[in-house]
Amino acid sequence: MDDYPLLNLFWTMLWLFLWIMWFFLLFKVVTDVFRDHELGGWGKAGWLVLVLLLPYLGVLVYLIVRGKSMGLREAKQAKEHEAAFKAYVQQAAGGGGGSADELHKLSALKDKGDITQEEFDRAKAKILA
Repeated sequence: MDDYPLLNLFWTMLWLFLWIMWFFLLFKVVTDVFRDHELGGWGKAGWLVLVLLLPYLGVLVYLIVRGKSMGLREAKQAKEHEAAFKAYVQQAAGGGGGSADELHKLSALKDKGDITQEEFDRAKAKILA
């Protein structure tokens, strides 16, 4: 380790970090190209050719030209995923109260005299089944 000074180690770590960040950015741009539904096939092919053949220039141009819409697409996808997750949780939980709400409505109908006790018992058994 005597022939590799500490400053060189820091420079090596910096370049490794920048190299990893570069690949992260490159993959982010490529996935954004495929995520954009408004961009046609030729547009996607053109951006991919530019990004893959001239990677540094291609990514820089892509970020300058489409950087703002890239963030909007990312936010839109996050909102869609959140809405889908909330819908799944509500569906899995029984649709917002489910059987408890139905039992409460049945009890109110029985108390008003709209249904008899045996109709209440049958409906209650059906809900709880």
